[in-house]
Amino acid sequence: MPAPHSPCTCFRLRRAARLVSQIYDHALAGAGLNVNQYSLLRHARTPQSLGTLAASLGMDRTTLSRNLQPLLRDGLVAEVRDEDPRRRVLALTAAGRQRLARARPLWQRAQRRIDALLGSGPLGQLHAALDALDGALAKETEE
Repeated sequence: MPAPHSPCTCFRLRRAARLVSQIYDHALAGAGLNVNQYSLLRHARTPQSLGTLAASLGMDRTTLSRNLQPLLRDGLVAEVRDEDPRRRVLALTAAGRQRLARARPLWQRAQRRIDALLGSGPLGQLHAALDALDGALAKETEE
């Protein structure tokens, strides 16, 4: 069903994001992950603080903590010691690295499907527009 016409940028982005997420979620289900979990595992490949990880994902710490719970529970990510005991540092475990390796070809298949649906020209334009929007919003929040 085509999207209803809306002048609301947020509506358009969220609708497209939900539909794209469904494609990735379906593909990654074979590795027992959803696209959010896959992204968290990819970004946690090197140990980093919860705050750094949240910032790199464009997520607040509370949402990140909630999304990390299944990965911590399943032993895919673990909290590791840091020089500053007040800081939560997360690292990918051996099980997390194995799951990420199993999920990567599934993610690649979903990525190729999106690429094929949109085509390289429009896809490059979309990426450039989203990067520009991300940069503008990040700059605005710094001010």
